[in-house]
Amino acid sequence: MAPVTPVGEQMHALVERLYPLCRSITGDGVRATLAIVDEYLPLQVHEVPTGTEVLDWTVPQEWNVRDAYVADATGRRVIDFAASSLHVLGYSVPVAARMPLTELREHLYTLPDHPSWVPYRTSYYAPRWGFCLAQEVLDALPEGEYEVRIDSTLADGHLTYAEHVVPGRVADEVLVSCHVCHPSLANDNLAGIAVAVFLARALAAEQPRYTYRFVFAPGTIGAITWLARNAERIERVKHGLVLACAGDRGQVTYKQSRRGNAEIDRVLRHVLRESGRPHEVREFTPYGYDERQFCSPGFNLGVGSLSRTPYAGYPEYHTSADDPDFVSAEAMADTLALCREAFGVLDGNRRYVNLSPYGEPQLGRRGLYDSLGGRSDAKQAQMAMLWVLSLADGEHDLLEVAERSGLPFPTVAGAADALHGAGLLKA
Repeated sequence: MAPVTPVGEQMHALVERLYPLCRSITGDGVRATLAIVDEYLPLQVHEVPTGTEVLDWTVPQEWNVRDAYVADATGRRVIDFAASSLHVLGYSVPVAARMPLTELREHLYTLPDHPSWVPYRTSYYAPRWGFCLAQEVLDALPEGEYEVRIDSTLADGHLTYAEHVVPGRVADEVLVSCHVCHPSLANDNLAGIAVAVFLARALAAEQPRYTYRFVFAPGTIGAITWLARNAERIERVKHGLVLACAGDRGQVTYKQSRRGNAEIDRVLRHVLRESGRPHEVREFTPYGYDERQFCSPGFNLGVGSLSRTPYAGYPEYHTSADDPDFVSAEAMADTLALCREAFGVLDGNRRYVNLSPYGEPQLGRRGLYDSLGGRSDAKQAQMAMLWVLSLADGEHDLLEVAERSGLPFPTVAGAADALHGAGLLKA
């Protein structure tokens, strides 16, 4: 695990700032979230009207909620949206009524196995209303009549998503995606946003080879909308990563793309193994986050998913226990460091052709051996040159050289740079 760093603390502070906002797949909570992110990272915000056809889906009506509560006979709010955005069933239709507890119970959601936690529930595509609360609160409610109020609107509006592009030396793109649709859930939503923000800032300072496109969009419908609106440039997306559940204290988990052998898959497997981090690499499944949209057969992009403990893999998932205390600055700093390591390998990976393939070229007269003088890793660097020359046939990339030789990727990439500079390789 990475130590506490100023960047780790800044990411945690961003999570805390975003945590109270009521987000959903549409609405002002998404806009407010993106407005805060825009303070850290300039965004291009897109508004897609209700009714727009996006692939096999249609952009839904926009949902906003101003207030919601259940009050007892004394007027005391026993469930209060102002205390937590999790208390309202997502996309609840408006309601203003009085009813007995026996009737109200049909609209209440709890977690009996975790009686002090509030669950996260939604009803995006079926008209319902409801409240989520702790089981212990429900158990303490006396029989009687309650006032029920959800001051919400479901009306034609827009779906909102945003992009930030880090320009590279080439037009080919790496797509980094995170979802912005969950309300007060720190790990499943906000940690991924925070890591994406600081990853983009770090990449901008490095002048990368690839162009990096960061997409902040609601889950499922947002990714589908982005794909529908960007079909003409999908071919530019050469690699991609979905960030989610990026801040808990569990080990790193990488879920491979549908291809299973995409370059991003090979890079993450290599970097995780070489880093010594406890980790798990999982096969692709068509369930999870938006990697399933990017990897759908018609697009089949090389997009994997990076998390710590995966979705539904920890008891706090989709509950009020997934709060800012559940995520750590150290874990987010480690996720960020891993992304930077992986993208460093991705950016530096190349295929070369040996311009002197008949026998071993004389390295000494080109000054390549002399350049190693005094280096503590001179023998390793020399071996890297020989390995690169051996596999530089236009079919093997530098990552394969590192894998076959057992040498660190930076050493292999440095050897390739030296050989290229000496006129022995062409890209």
